[in-house]
Amino acid sequence: MTAISEPVVAPHPGVATAARVAAARRWDPRVYQIATLACLLTYGVLRLDLEVQAATAVAIIATALATQVLCMWLTRPGRVDPRSALISALSLCLLLRTSSVELAAITAVIAIASKFVLRVGDKHVFNPTNVALVAMMLATGEIWVSPGQWGSALVFAFVLACAGGLVVNRAARADVTLAFLAIWAGVLVARSLWLGEPLAIPLHRVQNGALVLFAFFMISDPKTTPDSRPGRLLFAALVALGAYVVQFWLFRTNALLWSLAVCSLAVPIIDRLLPGSRYQWRPSP
Repeated sequence: MTAISEPVVAPHPGVATAARVAAARRWDPRVYQIATLACLLTYGVLRLDLEVQAATAVAIIATALATQVLCMWLTRPGRVDPRSALISALSLCLLLRTSSVELAAITAVIAIASKFVLRVGDKHVFNPTNVALVAMMLATGEIWVSPGQWGSALVFAFVLACAGGLVVNRAARADVTLAFLAIWAGVLVARSLWLGEPLAIPLHRVQNGALVLFAFFMISDPKTTPDSRPGRLLFAALVALGAYVVQFWLFRTNALLWSLAVCSLAVPIIDRLLPGSRYQWRPSP
């Protein structure tokens, strides 16, 4: 008996168009992060006169990419993906300040290598830029971060927030950013009210480009934040309260960086207590 084959039905043009539109919307959010950070760096150098030496920036980017290639060759042969390394490198260019090109390159190596070494299961623990900056500030006296380098102009902070808002929404981590900003602003206002300070003081503290950069591009890292939304909200609260303790009780600068590094150690515990689906950069159709 001859089998009768079923006719092949071509997809409706409207369905095919919808599929193409859906595929376009699934672009990797790291592309947006790279573009936004590159624009911020260009704006900062050309308009804000940031102390970013060309040799230092080139050393950071080149070292980060080389370290990424080497680590992926050792752990995942045949696969090279520079996007994550570019994000870390551009972030270091924006935040890191040093007079030593060698130390800048070492910081880039630590940032990228931490993703492959400091892991719990299939998830790296620390944000690469954050852990590299904290490690080098602890180990040397020649690495620093200037919190006020972006200025406090309200217009620029608003533009930066809009650009960052695009990124976190594409990366599905807007919740942790908005929760952190709300809690951090709340504790600053509460402290000023308790001390009888004018509200202009906490308003000035939140009109800071470095704060917006931290909130939209560092704490919102989808690969190092908790998997579930309740876990991310808890994490945002821990980072904000920890930064308050570091800044106003321990009187240390760069409180946000120190707090994020310490609180990141709690993410594996939060994921166990409040489990959720693991984030993937390119979701399947």
